[in-house]
Amino acid sequence: MNPRVIRMLLILGAGVAGLVFSFVVVLLINGPTSSPSVQQTANIGGPFRLTDQNGKTFTDQDLKGRPFLVFFGFTHCPEVCPTTLFEVSEILRKLGPDADRVGALFVTIDPERDTAPVLKDYLSSFDPHLAALTGELADITAVAKAYRAYFKKVPLEGSDYTMDHTAIVYLMDKQGRFVSPFSIKRAADVSVADLRKQL
Repeated sequence: MNPRVIRMLLILGAGVAGLVFSFVVVLLINGPTSSPSVQQTANIGGPFRLTDQNGKTFTDQDLKGRPFLVFFGFTHCPEVCPTTLFEVSEILRKLGPDADRVGALFVTIDPERDTAPVLKDYLSSFDPHLAALTGELADITAVAKAYRAYFKKVPLEGSDYTMDHTAIVYLMDKQGRFVSPFSIKRAADVSVADLRKQL
C-alpha cells in the first residue's frame, strides 16, 4: 500500500479514536440520563504548575477569581486544534472588554515539540487572551489525568508521529470547579452568553 495512504489512514484512525473517547468522556462527566437537579459536579480539574508561551511559570492560582476554558491539543494537529482555537478566539473577541475577566488555556499534550517559543509563535494566529501551557511530560500527564483528558502518541511512517487526544473544551468556574463541557458548535453569541453567566 502507498506509504502516503498508510499515513493518512493512521491519522484518520487516531482522529476517530479521539472522537469516540471524547464522547465516552462526556457521558462519564454528564451521565446518559442524569438531570441537572440531581447531577453532582464532576471531580475534574485541580492545581497545576506549568510553563506558559512566554517561558514563565503559570499555575491555577493565576486564574483565581476568573472563569476559564481549557483545551488539550498540540500545534501539529491538522484540523481539530486550530479550528477549536479559532472558535474560542471568536468567542473571546465577541466578549469585548469582558474577555479580560476570563481565562482560556491551550495545554499541549506534545511537550516534546511544543516548547514555549513554538507555542508563542502558534498563538500569534489567535486571540491574545489565549495562553498556551507546556512542561515536562509527567506534569502534562498529571494535568490531563486531573481533567480526565486522554492523549496518546501515535507513530507514523519513519520517525514522525501524531497525537490522539480528547477534543473537549472544559468550562471551569471562578473557583476552578468544573461546570460542563463547553460547546463551540453553537452560534458564537450563544457561547458568549453562556460564558458571561460565570462572570
